[in-house]
Amino acid sequence: MLATISQKLPDLSKAERKVGECVLADAKWFVHAAVADIAREADVSQPTVIRFCRSLGYKGLPEFKISLSASLGNGGTPFVHAELDSGDSMHEVVEKVLGKTAAAVLASRAALSETALEQAVALLAQARRVEFYGVGNSGIVAQDAQHKFFRFGGSTVAYTDNHVQLMAASVLGPQDVVVAISHSGSSADLMDAVALAKDNGAAVIAITRAASPLAAAADVLINVQSHEDGNTYAPMVSRLLQLMVVDMLAIGLALHLGENVSDILAKTKDSIRKKRRPDPEDGRV
Repeated sequence: MLATISQKLPDLSKAERKVGECVLADAKWFVHAAVADIAREADVSQPTVIRFCRSLGYKGLPEFKISLSASLGNGGTPFVHAELDSGDSMHEVVEKVLGKTAAAVLASRAALSETALEQAVALLAQARRVEFYGVGNSGIVAQDAQHKFFRFGGSTVAYTDNHVQLMAASVLGPQDVVVAISHSGSSADLMDAVALAKDNGAAVIAITRAASPLAAAADVLINVQSHEDGNTYAPMVSRLLQLMVVDMLAIGLALHLGENVSDILAKTKDSIRKKRRPDPEDGRV
């Protein structure tokens, strides 16, 4: 992206060219900087900064920053916007939530291991029973995973209560798989359930951040991490990234199972089709 900006500099206005030179001088700083700071550094007006972004084909500064951050790769910044603040307007909330989420999704491409995803799918395909463990926001993701995976015809369940997780883990065996989901990867109660499941021979797939206790205990780690203030606001981005991984695993399992899964999925759809009211416009149900 920096090479593209450099090539387009001669086609920009003098003022916009200053903004481009500012990006090329310190791209990492630019990603973090507020529009007022960029304008001051480049010695231009704030509207000129916006025009520069639009001249390069972006809707505005937030979208330009997302693309710039992604182009910097692991050496760049993992997110663009500051944390939400009690004084933010709804416009700022929209910009921060959408911008940060988009940047986190783009950054996750570098963190996700295709090998780990393939290993996880292989374990899920061979499992006698799959149990999803999570609490709080991660518990919601566990329930979503169970809602997707039971349609493949296997034995699946989601547990979001720590005591129930312990009891369930105590009766698992070598043919079973636990998918443990956690933003922090350091919940003592969840770790107790995972340890018990492993003692009984069950395999553990962890959807969590690398370098966490849960990651160290897992047989397969799917690295999901985001930078957000979970002490002030519920971890929104991490939940979305976890849901994204669940979708990847579900699609990967469907492809692994092949044609057989099509018949199973068709049965689940047919079971609720009669519960839908016909669409008066096209007759669909």
